[in-house]
Amino acid sequence: MADHKAIPQGYMTVGEVAKKMGVTVRALQYYDREGLFCPSAVSEGGRRLYTDKDIIKLHQILSLKSLGFSIDEIKNRLTSIDTPDEVAAALTEQSKAIQAQIDMLTRSLHDIETLKTEVLKMQSVDFKKYADIIVNLQMRNDNYWLIKYFDDNTLDYLRGRFDKESGLAFINKFNALRDKAVQYSEAGVAPESAQGQEFAKEFWQLITEFTDGDMRMLPQLMSMGKLDTDNAEWQEKMNILNAFIAPALETYFNNLGVNPFEVKNV
Repeated sequence: MADHKAIPQGYMTVGEVAKKMGVTVRALQYYDREGLFCPSAVSEGGRRLYTDKDIIKLHQILSLKSLGFSIDEIKNRLTSIDTPDEVAAALTEQSKAIQAQIDMLTRSLHDIETLKTEVLKMQSVDFKKYADIIVNLQMRNDNYWLIKYFDDNTLDYLRGRFDKESGLAFINKFNALRDKAVQYSEAGVAPESAQGQEFAKEFWQLITEFTDGDMRMLPQLMSMGKLDTDNAEWQEKMNILNAFIAPALETYFNNLGVNPFEVKNV
């Protein structure tokens, strides 16, 4: 009892702080040794003493620790809390860090739930495809679900041909051309017209970029555009693209005098 009375008014012992904040005394002692959370005073008996202001600082530390920051990172993020504005600024920084973590976890949860949906649709265990779907979700590729329709040869080719950056760039180019085909079709642009032939040229350049000149990929690539999927919007756009590009490419190749789909006997 005498020891308790020796604690000055307005101060708390390390045990009281630990209980109040739901941490262990050992953790607080560790923070003290690291120079992260030091007592405001020490009693005559050598006991660490803390104030309400220290509690605010500890709250900062625990919040940042829960977000995965290291001791050194926390030290760099702690700010002065001597005035109301400084306290508000410190809380704002905590709020931003927590919101960033929430956003990341929300995105991760969405990706996990999306992958679960695709796994159930596939009705097969294929961890390579699972990994490809996750990569495409991280790339923010809205067509991630197409992965489940690809055969192993096509997927192996895609993995070797593209990285995240180049893969996303190709996807964006393809989507832009597909949407242009939809616009041309709605506007009544003829595939054989100058606009239609310029489109055919752009489209064929994209195909050549995809195959890197390896025409053996053409049959598989063209069949990918005729997939029967459960995505109505994608299917409708692809049907319009196929209806426009088929006669456009036929005219384009006739004008060039070549047939890239012709199988040559070696």
